[in-house]
Amino acid sequence: MRETIRSTRSVCPVCLQNLPAALIRESDGRIFLEKSCPEHGSFRTLVWQGKLDFEGWLLGAAPLPEGQGLRCPRDCGLCAEHEIGSCCTLLEVTPRCDLRCRFCFARGGEREKEPSLDELKSAVDDIVRQCGPVLLQLSGGEPTLRDDLPELVRYAREAGCSYVQLNTNGLRLAREPDYAARLAGAGLDIVFLQFDGTRRDIYETLRGAPLLEQKKKTIEVCAAQRLGVTLVPTVVRGVNDDDLGELIGLAVSLAPAVRGIHFQPVSYFGRYPAMPDGDERYTLDALMADISAQAGIPLTSFMPSRCDHPLCGFHANYLIEPDGGLRPLSSITHSSHSRGCEKDNREYVARHWRRTPDEEPPAGLLSDEMDFDSFLYRLRHNSLTLSAMAFQDAMNLNIERLHRCSLHVYDAGKIKPFCAKYISPIEKTDES
Repeated sequence: MRETIRSTRSVCPVCLQNLPAALIRESDGRIFLEKSCPEHGSFRTLVWQGKLDFEGWLLGAAPLPEGQGLRCPRDCGLCAEHEIGSCCTLLEVTPRCDLRCRFCFARGGEREKEPSLDELKSAVDDIVRQCGPVLLQLSGGEPTLRDDLPELVRYAREAGCSYVQLNTNGLRLAREPDYAARLAGAGLDIVFLQFDGTRRDIYETLRGAPLLEQKKKTIEVCAAQRLGVTLVPTVVRGVNDDDLGELIGLAVSLAPAVRGIHFQPVSYFGRYPAMPDGDERYTLDALMADISAQAGIPLTSFMPSRCDHPLCGFHANYLIEPDGGLRPLSSITHSSHSRGCEKDNREYVARHWRRTPDEEPPAGLLSDEMDFDSFLYRLRHNSLTLSAMAFQDAMNLNIERLHRCSLHVYDAGKIKPFCAKYISPIEKTDES
């Protein structure tokens, strides 16, 4: 038996034409996004495995209103239909890259021309003018290939960006600690570190080289500069989806230098080896179920994204116990999704991903009965945040989700939702 859960809009994955779409639940509990293009035929892709209650996870999020989303994402920019302001705005500072990863939303290394420093400063001014005191993410390509990046970081802080985050593979930071020191001195807050797992073969498969030791060195260098590190694994079924528990264990052992893990179940835009079959997607609920099973973390500790659409991601907070165990500090509760939450979300990210200043631990910190001062100390210094962002591609794009996006990209004067900026067409095959 098939059940239509709700109607929405999407795009044809071949021509990117805007189309009506529907979420369909099969008798086994799996949910698919289905759509049909007059020219290229019908498409369906898995969006929910049925590992968690779908309606419960949505927390009452309203469906896309009839008549809205008709021009998305072709004419995308923040318009009157968009429900959320910018929490984090990404600025591409270079297309160059020193890796050629199999999966890359920005197709790093495929173009050579990059903006000048003056052009980037002008872009920062425009971002602050349009979005206010955002969390600015400097990305690429590989942004550390720019020697003038510390100057840009300093300018961004002076221009009014609340926080500056670096999205990096970390290789230059590992090689050149002095460069990391310059970034820290300029005001960098967070290092968003590509870190796919705990085994060499994972990096050989996804990044083309056994980079694990260089990645660990990057964390060591950042720790010396008191730069908070968030590990960012791209999770690919059959490559590293069996390594999630080990990765969490490694992050615990590296705290407080490592502040959290931000999982990104693979999406298919930019550069990728092949599009999966419609029922082979690695969905958000499958990721949560695998983390729970591998790390011994209760599923009830995961909460839907605070600001974006519930289907866009999750977050969960834990105290690190003296024995390395994780004590959940969060559970699924009803929360409203409304305009204006981007500031709260930005402060939440900064609070959990930045390093806090050194301070003396209170007496009795490791006793079984913590007083409030001990609890606050451990929350600042002995905690771990797990989060995820399930990016959308041309196959699974749900414009209902797109309207709730608070992760944006600066693109030639426009502020665009991340998934709208990087969406790319696929080639139609007989199996599509």
